[in-house]
Amino acid sequence: MPPRPGLDANVVLMAAVDIADQQGVQAVTLASVAASLGVRSPSLYNHIRGLEELKALLALYALEQLYNKISEAVEGLDGREGIEQFAHAYIRFARERPGLYESAQLVPQEMSGEEIGKAKERVVDLVLQLLKPYGLPQQEALHAVRGLRSLIHGFAALKKLGGFGLPLSVEESLDFNLRIFLAGLEQSFG
Repeated sequence: MPPRPGLDANVVLMAAVDIADQQGVQAVTLASVAASLGVRSPSLYNHIRGLEELKALLALYALEQLYNKISEAVEGLDGREGIEQFAHAYIRFARERPGLYESAQLVPQEMSGEEIGKAKERVVDLVLQLLKPYGLPQQEALHAVRGLRSLIHGFAALKKLGGFGLPLSVEESLDFNLRIFLAGLEQSFG
């Protein structure tokens, strides 16, 4: 059966993006994507090899979108100001694009192809650039990237789950904790 006119891999991917953002990554199945496009699941095989490829394409797209948002937010910045802008852009992305954010965070090892690896590396390299003014040796800088990601992801995840019940500004709490994290770097390596 020939492919339906107007349907291609990008249309299939964008349908998966919509489902992920509206219902979560777990809701992205071949059946749900096909239903959203008004076709039967086997029709998708004209454009993708299967669910694993679709989820890999989704993860790659998510990482590219995340990178674009954070790099735009930190353009021309580094150090404390760059890290703060990075953190807020990262959390904003998690809030505005929840399915993409989830997909960018949970790329299964078996899906980590060369393109996905490069996309992840771009994000890490961007954070390393922001951390350069702290003068961390390479290995410590990578530990700091992990720590910073954990701090920011924790805020994003808890905010999404409604885990911040106290009558305090979450943004102020984030900024407070970022200052402590960065002061620790300054004291240890500055």
